[in-house]
This record gives sequence, structure tokens and C-alpha cells, in this order.
Amino acid sequence: MSLQQCTQAAGRIGVLLLLILNLWLSPAIAQSPAQSTVAIDGRSLFQVSDTGQYTAEERASLVTLQLKEEVQSGNRVSVRIEQRNQSPTLLLNNRYLLTVTQADAIPGSTPDEQADIWAQQIQAAVQQAQLERSAAYFQEMALLVGGIVLTVALLHWLLGKFKQRVLRFLRKRLPSATENPDSSRPLEGLLQLLLAITRLGIWIIAALYVTNLFPVTRSWSYQITQVLVSSFTSPVITLGRNAYSVTNLLLLAGVLAGLVALAGTITNVMRSRILHLAGLSRGGQEIIAILTKYSLISIGTLIVLQIWGLDISSLTILVSALGVGIGFGLQDIAKNFGSGLVLILERPIQVGDFVEIGSFKGTVERIGGRSTEIRTLDHVSIIVPNSRFLSEEVINWNHHNPVSRLHLPVGVAYHSDPQMVRTVLLEAAQSHTDVLQSPPPQVFFTGFGDSALNFDLLVWTTQPSRQFILKSDLYFRIFELLQERQIEIPFPQRDLHLRSGILSLSPQTEALLTQQSKYTSNGDSPSLRSNDPFI
Repeated sequence: MSLQQCTQAAGRIGVLLLLILNLWLSPAIAQSPAQSTVAIDGRSLFQVSDTGQYTAEERASLVTLQLKEEVQSGNRVSVRIEQRNQSPTLLLNNRYLLTVTQADAIPGSTPDEQADIWAQQIQAAVQQAQLERSAAYFQEMALLVGGIVLTVALLHWLLGKFKQRVLRFLRKRLPSATENPDSSRPLEGLLQLLLAITRLGIWIIAALYVTNLFPVTRSWSYQITQVLVSSFTSPVITLGRNAYSVTNLLLLAGVLAGLVALAGTITNVMRSRILHLAGLSRGGQEIIAILTKYSLISIGTLIVLQIWGLDISSLTILVSALGVGIGFGLQDIAKNFGSGLVLILERPIQVGDFVEIGSFKGTVERIGGRSTEIRTLDHVSIIVPNSRFLSEEVINWNHHNPVSRLHLPVGVAYHSDPQMVRTVLLEAAQSHTDVLQSPPPQVFFTGFGDSALNFDLLVWTTQPSRQFILKSDLYFRIFELLQERQIEIPFPQRDLHLRSGILSLSPQTEALLTQQSKYTSNGDSPSLRSNDPFI
């Protein structure tokens, strides 16, 4: 593609962008009911007004039809001006086209000046329309379209690469993103949204520009552009004295989304750079971070709405309606949100605690506004509603003091030496590194079982989340030491005692046994009958 073609393409793209921007920013500059537009192949030329005999629409349609016929004829175009009835009249190839009146003239100009301007516009527009119907023009535009598609595809690919570089840069700059990948998700989501909007906008602009190149599709391009602009700029909601369009609402939503992402980023930086260095516990860091995040979002939202020109008092009815909806339809959400605030302020559980709730056991990873995430020992994330932590019994192994005592019941045979068993159990406990020496391990003789002497080994640990691994290691060591000391671990036993005496049978049973013995002695195999009283 030559430099001239590139310059021409850039100029057309600039004109199209200016047209869209003009229509976007000035939706009120629409044609008034007393004016109608004259266009060639969808390209607007000028607007005409009503006269005493004809309406603006009738005049515009007649001029447009005559221009279209002249374009399709391919004849050389000549536009000149004559004075008829003291008014300038436009003639197209010596055919009457239009009489310019004072109502058609721009304020501050005369009909003669307006006629001269329109004559030049018509001359250039008809010649351009005839040129655009030539084979050479179609070949040139086909090459241009191919270049545009390749350029847009390259921009689409480069934007994806740019997004990856930005994400890598943010992950390096934000240490919390490496420690907790979930913390960078809001920022990544905002970046993905901006990338998708940018890509979509590039393709839409390219499609509108391509359709604007050809006479057949140019009218579609202008119609689609006008529909899009009017649909996005027309007011759709009115609050107080201000009316808001779709564009305003989208911009407001984008600003609020950016505010949420910014609050999350500030919170993550504060958690990793300030709270972490302050020496606070993980739970304390999380509480301060959550309160800071929601405070920034709430205050920032109020500031943005005030700057946007939205009267907060006008939202009273909406807030009341939402309150009724929360009271009836969103009870669970409101209950869980309130429970989340209680958990954050009262702190019965904190991030990093090892808890048991119902059948779930795991470490608290996150306390959100609606739910809490628990990471089980199988590294499975369980999402538990916050209200369950206030309505059910919860075992918190780390509450106020992470030191916890574990019970390991052990049974040995009756002929074993209890003192030897006590020594073995204490030796096994003291040899493990996760068992605290203060308080020291203890062994209790809990009683005489049906088949064994029952002992209970008590050990203390600061890592309750590893209690199952600790118990397994201790049982392995206890079994090994018991084998070395030849101390038997019994299995359940039951003794059955039979007394001698006289076995008495009922008359019916004796008769049945006698009959069975007769059949057996004869070699027969009798079948039981349905009328047998013992069936």
C-alpha cells in the first residue's frame, strides 16, 4: 500500500472519528422537525427547510432522487446558479434542481452565498460518487480493506501481548499478588474488561470505516452510526434534575469499577508493605485490610456520585425499596453480611485459624462479606456462609492460644507391666519434634477394659493443623517401641461358658424331629408343606 493510500486512509479514518465524536458529544445537534437532509450514497450534503408549497422532506427527497439519477447516468456534471423570481436557483446539467430561500441560508448569510456553497458541494459530491463506481476504485479499496484488516488484527494481537506484560509488571510490583493470587484478581478483571472494550472498539471503528468506503454500504454505515450514537446518548433515566444516558451510566460504572480495583490494590499494598512489617498477626492484618477496603469503596462512591452531579437525597426512595427487598427477598444475604461484620469485629475466628465446623476441618483462608473460605487438609476450598459460624458450634484450635492438647488412647495386654507401658509412651512422645516439652507429655491409666489395660497419652503442640500427622507419627513410634519391649497389643476376646443340664423340647418339636428321622431312615427327602405349623 503506497504512502498516498495510507494518507488517504488516515484522513478518512480521522473524518469518520470526528463525525462520530461530533454526533456523540452533540446529540442535541440533530435535524429539527422543519429541516431534512439531502444525501448522496448515505453521505450528508446539506439540509433544506420548509417552503410555502413543499415540506422539507419533499424537497430533500426530490433533490436526492435527481442527484441519484445523475450519478447513475455517468454524465459529466455541471452545476450553475440562475436568478428566478428574485431567488437563486440551482441547475444540474441545465435541469432545475433547487431554489434556495432565506430559510435555507445559515444565520448570518444570504441565499446567494448559500447557493454558491451548495453548488460546490453538489459538484464535488456527484463527481466523487461517479468515481466510487469505477472498477479502478473498487480494486484500490479492496487492497485498502485488506490492509485495514491486517492492521486491526495486528493491533488485536499486540494488545494481548501488552496485557501480559502489564500483568507481569503488576505481579512483580505487588508482593501480595505472589503470596495470594486472589488479591490481584480485581485488577486483572478490570484490565481484561478494558482490553475487551478496546479490542471491540477497534473492530467496530474498522467495520464502520470499511462500510463507509463503498457507496452501497455507506448508507448502512451512517444509519448504524446514528442509531448507536442516539441509543447511547439519549437519556434513559432521570434522577432529580439530571438526565443520564447509557454512556453516562457506562462511564459511571467504569469509574466505580476502577474505584473498587484501586481500593483493592491500595489494601494489598498496605497489607504487604505496612501491616506485614508492623508485626501484626495474619488475622489482625486481614481485619484492618478489610475495613480499609470497604471504607475506601464507600467514601469513594459517595464522592464520585457527588462529582457526577447525582443528588444523594434523590436515592432515598431507591434505598428504601432496596431495604424492603433485603428484608424479604435477600434475607440470607443480609444475614450472612451481618454475620461477616460480627466475625470481623468480634474475631471469634481469624484468618489462619484451624477450625472445625460440622464435618469440615481446615484453615481459614479468607473472611469475606458473605462467606468464609476454609482450606481443608486435602487442599480443597470449602465456602461456608458466615451465618453458620454464629449459629452452630465451632471448634477453633487457635482461639487466643494456639497450644492444644491431643489424646492418644492405647491398650495393652493384661499381663503387661503398666510402668513399662508408661515409659514407652513417654519415650515415644518426647522423641517427636512437634511435641512440646512444656507442658510435658503425660500418661494416664484410664481403667481395665474387656480385653486390655487402657492408657491415655496426652501431648501438647503449637500446630493443631498438623495433629493428624502428629498422631500418625506417634502411633508408628509407639508400635515400634512396644514390639521392642515385647508388650502385646490384644484384640477383643469373648468367653463362652456352657452349663450341663437337661434339654427339654416342646411336643410339636419332638413330633417334627420324629417324622424327620423316619423320612431320613427311608432315604426320602421330604419337602416342607405350606400347612406345616412350623413354616
